[in-house]
Amino acid sequence: MRLKILYISPENTVGTSTLWKKTHESLGNACRTVTFFKSPKNFDEDICLNLPFNFTKPWLARIRNSVYKLYRGDEGYFKPRKGFPPEWKPEGWFDAKFLKIKDWLWRPRVLAAIHKYKLYDFDVIHFESGMDFVKDEFFVRKLKGLGKKIICHYHGEDLRARGVMPYIDSLSDLNLTNEVDLLEIHPNIEYLFLPFDTDQFIPKTELNQTIRIAHAPTNRFYKGSDHVISVCEKLVLETGIEFDLIENVPHSEALKRKQKSDIFIDQIGDRGGWGYGMNSVESLSMGICTLTEINESYQTFIPGHPFVNVNHDTLEIKLKSLINDRSKITSFGMIAKQWVEKNHNIKQVSRKLYKYYRKIGLPV
Repeated sequence: MRLKILYISPENTVGTSTLWKKTHESLGNACRTVTFFKSPKNFDEDICLNLPFNFTKPWLARIRNSVYKLYRGDEGYFKPRKGFPPEWKPEGWFDAKFLKIKDWLWRPRVLAAIHKYKLYDFDVIHFESGMDFVKDEFFVRKLKGLGKKIICHYHGEDLRARGVMPYIDSLSDLNLTNEVDLLEIHPNIEYLFLPFDTDQFIPKTELNQTIRIAHAPTNRFYKGSDHVISVCEKLVLETGIEFDLIENVPHSEALKRKQKSDIFIDQIGDRGGWGYGMNSVESLSMGICTLTEINESYQTFIPGHPFVNVNHDTLEIKLKSLINDRSKITSFGMIAKQWVEKNHNIKQVSRKLYKYYRKIGLPV
């Protein structure tokens, strides 16, 4: 039976919406993706509503964080919520009023899209970030009444800092995440490796004459970038290596610069989740020696990982060890490519997703 699969997502942040659409269609199913906002990295769009109040834009995110500091303290929006799972609620009078105005502005465009693209006709609907179009969740209510399968996929701060939307959480047939720490704050959630087209890069086989280290934060706070930058700039002066800080450039340019590196640093600390994300998946696929902080729980979850495990205290020491032994850099790069193909290749990840589909009664 041919499935009709729908993805609802705030935005196509790292290109996975496009990848899932192609993969589902290659397996003989129909798939559409709806995003609220345009991709900040110019990934392909399917149906983009281009709604107002995009809080992924830095200046709007700063305003939101300033408001949330009034209620949550210095950590503002990024302060983790308590609960198992943590649950969303408006942060005071201003937040509640603002959300009502936002939903009032969004609703006509959402209703038009539902009608135009016949969104009630799909068999299974993935709600990325576990979020309906508007806060009264009228769309998911109707879908459930029609007997559709509901899947919520959480990616990090959506569950840590915002929390589940209580109603959609109660209706969800399946909850997914690619963040290991989220397994500990939701009682009913399954893990799925972040999907990637690992075949698109030829692995790096030769190092640059001068070792080049790269770091590509989308959010310096989450990535512990201040310390990373400080250590790398120190090593530039002491050892003569090159350091490439990749920020605020198109994704295509970021990939080209990343491919030219010999060592890639993802993150220090666990502010943005444990371990690693798409940044690392890309560098591993390129066969690049990749450094990130893996805590004990993550170490247990992926014991055979290819990362050079670093933290605030060991970053400089381990970088010096690699710089002084180029064979180590090459060795870690070779292991990286093999591991990412085994775990993150879209073919492997889609097989796991379709197993979950069967568990919730979908005919695949």
